[in-house]
Amino acid sequence: MPRLLLAVICTLALGACAFSPSRDPYAGYTQNFGTWVANRGVDTFCLVPKLRLAIWNFEVFFGRKVVVSSGYRDPSHNADVGGKDDSFHMKCMAADIFIPGVDKRRLIAYAYRNGLVGGLGCYPGRSFIHVDVRDRPRGWSRPVTFSGC
Repeated sequence: MPRLLLAVICTLALGACAFSPSRDPYAGYTQNFGTWVANRGVDTFCLVPKLRLAIWNFEVFFGRKVVVSSGYRDPSHNADVGGKDDSFHMKCMAADIFIPGVDKRRLIAYAYRNGLVGGLGCYPGRSFIHVDVRDRPRGWSRPVTFSGC
């Protein structure tokens, strides 16, 4: 009996560590207009409804909240980060996203199957993927891909 009691106490003590607030996967991130963002400089105010719906699809599928590392960019900021002149970020139609604890390859695989994703960018060595909600070219069943996908 004492061994059983000791086993239960150890299990409860170790289990409490697993759910400790210090292990919160969203610690260090903040929310902006109902969306988790990587830092206060990320602007998600104007994201179009179709993009918000795509982000929500990721959240439902993976059972975890998406973190946006880049949302809307004004032309100056877009130029500073090396964005294209016709970037969908400047049209509120793109976001660079990740989900803490979810492998980027799984996000990419899901983006290929998500009919709302019109464009997909994958960056080697980075934890995020780019998704946008451009219209897919006629007859395309997958998003337009670029940058390492």
